[in-house]
Amino acid sequence: MAVGVKLPTVLRPFAGGAERVEVDGTTVGEVVAALDPVLRRRLTDEQGAVRRHVNIYLGNDNIRDLDGLSTPLKDGDELMILPSVAGG
Repeated sequence: MAVGVKLPTVLRPFAGGAERVEVDGTTVGEVVAALDPVLRRRLTDEQGAVRRHVNIYLGNDNIRDLDGLSTPLKDGDELMILPSVAGG
């Protein structure tokens, strides 16, 4: 089942410059695991959890407010990855 993953500009170099990639998976965790390892390392820590500064949205909902990496997906869903930005 294909799921789209929209990437911000800062992560595109780790996906061959792509603004959006499609991967198969029935949960957010499966989709993240299917991403290129170089990109996946920017999103998850050594234990496989989503890094604190990374937000993943399914529609308007942060997956942290749903079932996290266990959040179920259906064919055609789109995830959007937004890393937190800090500075001044």
